[in-house]
Amino acid sequence: MFETDRLVLRPFEEKDAPAVQTLTSNIELARTTLHIPYPYPAGYATHWIASCKDRLKKGNSYSFAIILKETTELVGCITLTVALNHKRGEIAYWIGKPYWHNGYATEATIRIIEFAFHQLQLNRVWACVMTKNKASIEVMKKSGLLYEGTFPQHVLKWEQYEDVSYYGILKDQYEKIS
Repeated sequence: MFETDRLVLRPFEEKDAPAVQTLTSNIELARTTLHIPYPYPAGYATHWIASCKDRLKKGNSYSFAIILKETTELVGCITLTVALNHKRGEIAYWIGKPYWHNGYATEATIRIIEFAFHQLQLNRVWACVMTKNKASIEVMKKSGLLYEGTFPQHVLKWEQYEDVSYYGILKDQYEKIS
């Protein structure tokens, strides 16, 4: 569990399933993410939370519920998927639409980057984003991730090819700016 000024990042619990189900059932959220299906299947949140717990036990993926300190509302998710053999981690996140444009994703991402470099001793952290997701690109930039390149028509989302940009930072780059 981690804290920031406004957030608590903690492992998901079964009780979070209704909030996850509600927040991820939004077409606008699903449209700009790589792995959230739409329509979000009924009961899928419970299955997904169980899979998060399994991956956490294996030590190769850390999924955290993003919780507002003041209200204890679940507003989103941030995950760090680790390739230990390469000492790198991929960050992915989503914020429910009612909570967009409040800086929560940036605040959570900054804390997870710190966790990756300080606690896990990773050498590299990276993230990818569909180029049409301008808000997420801003999160990556504000979090200190650096643009590394764009892969044209890299993923197929809803029968449409999407360009994907990659952002990342090395531990020595991070230490210079932190």
